[in-house]
Amino acid sequence: MPTPAGARIRIHVQPRASRTGIAGLHGDALKVRLAAPPVDGAANDALVRFLAERLGVAQSALTLECGRAARAKMVHVAGVTPAEVARRLAQGRR
Repeated sequence: MPTPAGARIRIHVQPRASRTGIAGLHGDALKVRLAAPPVDGAANDALVRFLAERLGVAQSALTLECGRAARAKMVHVAGVTPAEVARRLAQGRR
């Protein structure tokens, strides 16, 4: 979703996965598997690190807007268009 300052991404998180990576779509959200457990914000921190690396932006460019304690999350990426987000996420898919 476009915003004046960047893009929003709907994410569905699967914590405690065997490895971290993108697992496709979950409804209209991007499904991300995280090796980190959902304890003391570890999964949220791992999600921000993973997305920042995958998108080629600083971690400070990412904001977890909602879903801190849920699997369904909304992440804002500053300075990147939705098309650029989609392209960068698709590039690194294995």
